[in-house]
Amino acid sequence: MSSKISIPDATLPVLLVHPGPHGVAVYARQIAAEVVAAEPHARITTVDALAALPEGTPVHAHVTDRLWGASPEEATHALTGLAARHPLTVTLHDVPQESDGERNRPRRRAFYRAVTEASRGVVVNSAHERELLREEGVFDGPVAVVPLPVDSVAVPLATPEVDDSVGVLGYFYPGKGHDEALEAAATAGLTRLTVLGRASDGHAGDLDAFARLAGARGVSVEVTGWLDDAEMADRVRRIAVPVIAHRHVSASGSLASWIGWGRRPLAVRNRYNDEMAALRPDTVTLVEPDALAAAISAARVDAPSTWHGQHPVPFGHADAARAYLRWWSEVTS
Repeated sequence: MSSKISIPDATLPVLLVHPGPHGVAVYARQIAAEVVAAEPHARITTVDALAALPEGTPVHAHVTDRLWGASPEEATHALTGLAARHPLTVTLHDVPQESDGERNRPRRRAFYRAVTEASRGVVVNSAHERELLREEGVFDGPVAVVPLPVDSVAVPLATPEVDDSVGVLGYFYPGKGHDEALEAAATAGLTRLTVLGRASDGHAGDLDAFARLAGARGVSVEVTGWLDDAEMADRVRRIAVPVIAHRHVSASGSLASWIGWGRRPLAVRNRYNDEMAALRPDTVTLVEPDALAAAISAARVDAPSTWHGQHPVPFGHADAARAYLRWWSEVTS
């Protein structure tokens, strides 16, 4: 059966993408490419080329305030201005929640509220985020869910020698789960922690402070910096115990990445991790927060338990593209 979904051109928005390494920008470009592969009539544009797009042309944008402005207020101006010129559908990322803090939480709520009110259709990446929108008083209208996709790689049967470290994948920033992973690693008797990535913009000082704290606990920290796909594949395979420990999460690209590279990470239980474990059975080991150290100790001596052995895993990028095409046909009908 063909994987193509043909829908009328009139229902297809132009897919707006940003350049650069921001995770949401990268994801938007990936999804746009998959949509074009499934429906060749789909078009892609960039922020810089928006002025050339005739007013009234439908547009779909991936949205987080940090991608659209230097502040939530600046981002609000940019998105509401876009919606005034073009019928707008959006995919929301980094939905506001308690971890944003007393200063930023109300500002981010106001931004997402303005965007949802200005849009004719809203997508999030999990049912968890849909509930967050309601719990935060942002939006209680119809919200579609298109999960973050995972395209797995075929993992060689022979596994490499592991480096006896706990690994946390993705950008470093406070609240990402590095502190929890460090505490659990130290309690479990591991003396190495690997940050697979670099500090998020503005958080280099926080990463330095984290490394000093870890050293005081007897744990050395390696920061790999940015890795290309081949380098990441090699390092991900060598980590002894992959961990997802952040408790306040919108949707986790890090969890998707671990699974895509074949690993079964230890994931501290929360609503999002529970949802992803149900979507992709046996690809995640759910752990209660107070049991993470014991789970690390167990995984350290049972290396096969940290690999899921599935290829492919449920819901890849092509599935996400088809879900968007179906949704656009419904929301514009």
